[in-house]
Amino acid sequence: MARKTQAKAKEVIYRDGKPSAVIIDLEEYREMLERLEEIDDLKAVEEIKKPMQFRPFDEFMKEFRPA
Repeated sequence: MARKTQAKAKEVIYRDGKPSAVIIDLEEYREMLERLEEIDDLKAVEEIKKPMQFRPFDEFMKEFRPA
């Protein structure tokens, strides 16, 4: 999906003189959510790519006892 390069104006909400919230364009919000989901997907792929430990089938069968 193509991303917009032009950011729209944001409105900062202040409470007690400190910034407490930001109002952004709905499309920009959706794009942010999509990016976060992509980051989560990449983390999941990295987790899957971690090396697995294998052992010989005969060794497994010695320990395996069906119920």
